[in-house]
Amino acid sequence: MLKFQNKTVLVTGSGTGIGQAITKKFVENGASAIVLGRRKEPLEETAKMLEDIIKEKQSHATIKIFDGVDVSDEKAVTGMFDALKNENVNLDVVVNNAGVSGPVTCFAHAPLDQFRSTVDIHLTGTFWTSVQALKVMKEGAKIITISTFFAEERPLEQRPYRFRDPYTASQGAKNRLVEAMSWELTEKGIISIGTNPGPVHSDRIYKTVYPKAASEFLRVSGFEDLSPSEVEAANNEIVGLLGEDDETIKSGIKTAAEKLGKPETTLANLLDKVKSIAEKIQKNTSTMIPDQQFLSQEQVARTVLTLADDDQAKILNGKIIPGDRVFYPVKSHIRASVPKSEKNNLDGKSVYISGDEQKVSNITSMIEKKGGQVTSSQESKNDLFIHLTGNVPNFSKLTELSRNEWDKLVDKFVNTPAAFIQNSVNKFVPGGSDDPRLFKDAKGRIVIIGPDLPAGKKISGHERAKVEVFRGALRPFATTVNQEFSDVLKSDVRSFLILPGTVDGKEPSDENIVNTINYLVSEESQSSSEVIFCPDETR
Repeated sequence: MLKFQNKTVLVTGSGTGIGQAITKKFVENGASAIVLGRRKEPLEETAKMLEDIIKEKQSHATIKIFDGVDVSDEKAVTGMFDALKNENVNLDVVVNNAGVSGPVTCFAHAPLDQFRSTVDIHLTGTFWTSVQALKVMKEGAKIITISTFFAEERPLEQRPYRFRDPYTASQGAKNRLVEAMSWELTEKGIISIGTNPGPVHSDRIYKTVYPKAASEFLRVSGFEDLSPSEVEAANNEIVGLLGEDDETIKSGIKTAAEKLGKPETTLANLLDKVKSIAEKIQKNTSTMIPDQQFLSQEQVARTVLTLADDDQAKILNGKIIPGDRVFYPVKSHIRASVPKSEKNNLDGKSVYISGDEQKVSNITSMIEKKGGQVTSSQESKNDLFIHLTGNVPNFSKLTELSRNEWDKLVDKFVNTPAAFIQNSVNKFVPGGSDDPRLFKDAKGRIVIIGPDLPAGKKISGHERAKVEVFRGALRPFATTVNQEFSDVLKSDVRSFLILPGTVDGKEPSDENIVNTINYLVSEESQSSSEVIFCPDETR
């Protein structure tokens, strides 16, 4: 008998790429499969391939297609699981795999609607798929979530992933969501595991992410006599030609040159440069891996199958597996309490504060006592912009939230801070969204104050885990945005994150927050790599 015979699996985004490879591996081992995605054609092609495998294996498994299902679409996902319930289908394994590249650009240039869309697919899609899947899961079932090594943390280290801000925010939150769900689903006997497989060979990396990252480098750094907007417009026309035959490339460049009114030689040189930088990015990434080899999709599929094994899953419940095999050298980005400065750096500073009303009032009062001038409008003359997210509200379980309740949390802790940072940047660097050259020598400070860790003598791991989902989104996001400001855009604009509270439940202190803000407006903070501050921690 095949290992997963009489089992049923559902893999999101299973029509192509890694999702298809995972589904194929399960079916080769006897499983029936639910394949779903946005486009019908690749799903039908995948289903045909899977049915051929079933015939060969004589497993008597079945394949069911749900096309037109975007995991960010509440009605589509809910309807799919309602249909499965009505047909008395029980799922043994759900794999959260669906994803998109999202905007591959500096956050200052990223359209906020694309930011939200990326978060909706990666984070909310994972959450809602998992919640709805519970309708058709019994004891012993597993939820396996695929995330990224770039968002994971090590001591004093939070990795930036330049040009991928909404992606990293979503992945950081997903890793912590895996952990929170493991607490909440234990009584149901359902297991939650995450995996960060590291770099994987895929069309998305080679045809989208790396070329778009190379294009963004050239938009920022400049190319020949093209303006940043002209570089972007040209790349939008020609980057898709990478990998095509010489005749197709030549024809495509000619068409783009006529459309844009630029010399063919300029566009040909630009495409060569994009290709060169994309290959360099790939090579640099491979040097971080001991054997310098990206994983194959087949290897990722085998990993997921291993995690779905009954004995292994019980051992690994709540963990993010594997500990990635990538050595990604970065300086420390996380710091606990800062030394109390004798110098009052807030004196005379113009400050705008928004967010949680109760805390805003107290922080405003303390800043004004230090001579800061708190204004009521977000204007370019301000030296400092501060946003307080407020705290995660009290509720029993994340997995019992309605979609509306979840969406409000994502807006509160992810989308609203992102919009605040982008609006603040537009005040410091008017026009910088379209012309990165304006960032040079620009100055300014932006501070996001995230949700407190829960306080009290007996705080459960579950209570901390719920809050960490949203702190987990803010950490990689803040680190990535700040690295773009400093290393890519060469500006003196900085965006920092303050996370109040302690892991052992001590009450957070507004005085520690203001002391940290006082440090963050100093010249010393400008040259530091530290971005995330936990001012109540004393270690």
